Amino acid sequence: MAHKNSQIKDEPAMRKLLERMPDPIAESFTNDQLLHLKIALGARQWGKHKVDFRGTVALPFVPSKIYYVLLMGKNHRDLSRTEKAVSAFTVTLFVSLFIFICVLVGLLVIYLLKSALGINLFENFSLGIWSWFKGLW
Repeated sequence: MAHKNSQIKDEPAMRKLLERMPDPIAESFTNDQLLHLKIALGARQWGKHKVDFRGTVALPFVPSKIYYVLLMGKNHRDLSRTEKAVSAFTVTLFVSLFIFICVLVGLLVIYLLKSALGINLFENFSLGIWSWFKGLW
């Protein structure tokens, strides 16, 4: 029984949990208590995802299977400084791309309206967009 108890205490997650406690308390846990703590903590970490997609793939010519896990849900933990920086950069990138695409679409609409009204800014010069657009209809 002491062997099983030491095995559970040697697991990385359990070791991390026990290191955060005073030594007398950490040593007072029985094998059953540690096992139930492990189950309870495991259920808490993996039980609340909106998307939980898991599976295995057997690839040809590879002797073992490969597993994949896709988990998505609300992040309830505090972000580190690096994660906050990456998050801010990602939001800035997507907002910039959205504005850039909106400006391009706006310029295209203005160009098509200009061409439809027969306004030429430069004589004998065309981007060919109006001809292409007329060819669609």
